Formats: sequence, structure tokens, C-alpha cells
Amino acid sequence: MKRALITGLTGQDGAYLAKLLLNKGYKVYGTFRRVSTPNFWRPLSLGIYSKIHLIPADLLDMGSLLEALKVSDPDEVYNMGASSYVASSFEEPVVAQEITGISVTKLLESIRQYNANIKFYQASTSEMYGDNKFKTQNERTEFNPSSPYAVSKLYAHKIANVYRNSYNIFASCGILFNHESPLRGMEFVSRKITNGVAEISLGLKNKLVLGNLNAKRDWGFAPEYMDAIHKILQQDKPDNFVISTGESHSVAEFVKLAFDLVGLNWKKYVKTDKKFFRPMEVSALKGDNTKAKKKLKWKPKTDFKKLVKIMLDEDIKRWTQFLDGKAFPWDAPLYPSESQIITRVSEETTKRKRQKTKN
Repeated sequence: MKRALITGLTGQDGAYLAKLLLNKGYKVYGTFRRVSTPNFWRPLSLGIYSKIHLIPADLLDMGSLLEALKVSDPDEVYNMGASSYVASSFEEPVVAQEITGISVTKLLESIRQYNANIKFYQASTSEMYGDNKFKTQNERTEFNPSSPYAVSKLYAHKIANVYRNSYNIFASCGILFNHESPLRGMEFVSRKITNGVAEISLGLKNKLVLGNLNAKRDWGFAPEYMDAIHKILQQDKPDNFVISTGESHSVAEFVKLAFDLVGLNWKKYVKTDKKFFRPMEVSALKGDNTKAKKKLKWKPKTDFKKLVKIMLDEDIKRWTQFLDGKAFPWDAPLYPSESQIITRVSEETTKRKRQKTKN
């Protein structure tokens, strides 16, 4: 029986990956950070919580990472842990560097010291390409990160390659483009849209406030991307792979489709606010998955329209159950209203507005 250790087990990707590996007969260990309010709603909702072996660890604490390796003694390590919300990295750039970037060196060094034969997967991201000049991005496209998060991920990506080439560690990276699901966090625009449309359709809210509607992304279905990740570590040699659909759609397209599915005109409900724009916007991303198709024999199965419907249907189902008084694991009722969240960007926007008024 193969053994796998997953960091970031409580996130969207970590939970779906754990389910995939369990179905393949793995013994699955997952690290989690001890906090005052534990957050295991994703593995609970997938029905796998009782099947996972949990290990308390902190990505910033190399001692706890070494202990996690000793306890799990894994054949494969999947590093899915990160401070993954791009916008918050502008608010907490040092945290982004330490948790998303430097921690990967600590994890790789722990593997090198404990057992250099462990296969290691690093979750890289399309955000590393930033606002680039290329219509599509592949494994050879130059990186131009446009956020502290992207810079941190690029560091992690590069250090994984260094350990591969310097210490002969099987370290592979998956450059994943946007991948969504009903387990996506509420802070991400895809889930913000489907949850908002669900609430509006049920009469719980009357507007949805978003940022840049023109931004285009390559949207895929997260569970399918976990299959690609597993295939990456089953290769004979370590390598880097772009995982994407090869299509891009704007945020506005996502919004319109979601409202169309509930028979509403999106323009009556959607507002934009500059406070939700990034200081440096990435206008468009579209991945070239040719290498993954050829070497991994992987390709996406869920198209854009089906993805939006899957997410929207689930959010409507959750809110309906919530209104019926049924308890089940999910995040929306506990997520704060964005009007309560004050960011550096929103504060600077308010100051500029005040200054214009005075003038």
C-alpha cells in the first residue's frame, strides 16, 4: 500500500486529492495547523474525514515538517499548502513569502534529510505568468509575476527545480490554471459569483458586488486536475506540466451564465467596486496543455458551462437546506460580508475619493 502525505489537506485541492488517493488504495496522511476553530468542512463534505490520518504541523516550522515525514513515512508528498488568495498577498506580502515560498525550501530540505527517495509534488500556478504578452502559456513561457503571491509561488517553483537538479530529488511541479468546484473558498471570484447568484435566486440578497469583470481566465474543474497531479508523480522522471483547459472566459461571461441558469438578468443585480480590483491586474491567462495531453494522457472533461452549473446547483442546494434548518458542512454562513473587510487597497481608494471631494 502506497503512503502519501498532503499539506494543505483542508483546502479545495487537498480534500479532492485525498479522496482520489484513497480511492486508489493509498494510506493518506494530511497535515493541518492547530487553530482555535478547526476547519475540516471540505473532507467532511466529501465523506473522507474519518479515513484520513491527521498530523498537526506548520509549514513555517521545519521541525514539525520533519516529524510529519517520520510519522507518515510517505512514498509521495503533495505540497498543496499555501496562502492561496492573491488579493490578500498584497495585504500580507511577508506572510505570502514565508508560507507560500520559503516553507517549500523547508519541506524539500526535510525530505532531503529524511528520505531523498520520496517523490515530491509542488503546486505551482498560472499566476506566475502574470500580465504577459503571450496569447497562451506553456512550460516554456517566461514568467512575469504580478502579485506577492505569484512571486512566492515562482520562488517555490524554482527551488523545487533546484532540488531536482542539485540533489536528484524527484520534484515535479504542476502549473495549474484556475480550477474551481463547490469546495472553492468564498474569497475566490468563481465561488463568490455562484454563491451570490444562489442567494439572489432565493431572495436572500439583491445585489452582487465584484471587481474587474473583464479579466479572462482558463477555468477548469478541480477534481479532474487532481487526477493530473497524481499522474505527474507516476512518471518515470520528474518534470513540470501545465494543467489547463486551453480556453479562456471573462468574469463577465461567468456572471452572465450563472444568472442565465436561474432566469435572471445579471445587469440588474451586479455592481462593480474599485476596492475589489488588484493593484496590478492580470488581464488574461490561457494555458497550453499539449504536453499534459501527450505525456500524461490527461485532458479536461468538464467544459465551462457545465462547471458553472455544477457550482451554482450546489450553492442553491446548500442555501435551500440551510433555510430548511438542516445542518451540514460548508462555509458560506460563517463568511463575513465584504463590507466588513477593510483592506489597504479599499482604504487608499476611500482616501482618494475624500481628497477629490475636498478639491
